[in-house]
Amino acid sequence: MYSKTVMDHFRNPRNVGVIDDADGVGEVGNPLCGDMMSIYLKIKEDHIEDIKFQTFGCGSAIAVSSMITEIAKGKSLEDAKRITNKDVANALDGLPQNKLHCSNLGADALKAAIKDFEDRKSGKVRPKPESKDVHVHSHGDNCYCPYCDAELSEEPDFCQACKSTIQIKGSQPNP
Repeated sequence: MYSKTVMDHFRNPRNVGVIDDADGVGEVGNPLCGDMMSIYLKIKEDHIEDIKFQTFGCGSAIAVSSMITEIAKGKSLEDAKRITNKDVANALDGLPQNKLHCSNLGADALKAAIKDFEDRKSGKVRPKPESKDVHVHSHGDNCYCPYCDAELSEEPDFCQACKSTIQIKGSQPNP
């Protein structure tokens, strides 16, 4: 059961979008499990002046992305680095047990965006990670369908619950 706050942030997400000239970008998630988050930052005088997100995932992932942008906006980078998954889950008035990993992704995406900004500022150029078609459980031992949230098997290319084909990035869809 989702809280009213989760449902509000899912139905009316705040700060959705892309910042084309972002000072920092953080991307986290697992496309096989259905949760992919990108956070974009605009920094002014070491404070988060603007923050946007794009998320592909379940309602909890969208709500977490929305909430973390609300929490982080206007904060100093040092304060934003201290935002935890527990802070996000608490601000949403809780998440179901099988969705707590989403709050980790939100905090991780924010920290990755701040790290990207700091690296750029120091002149460090990080190569973009290459896409992998290997199934990795990035948040626990369970993966869930991005369409219906049913738990998937070890080789999640088809959801028995909603009869959806789940395309692995870089692969061809099943006929």
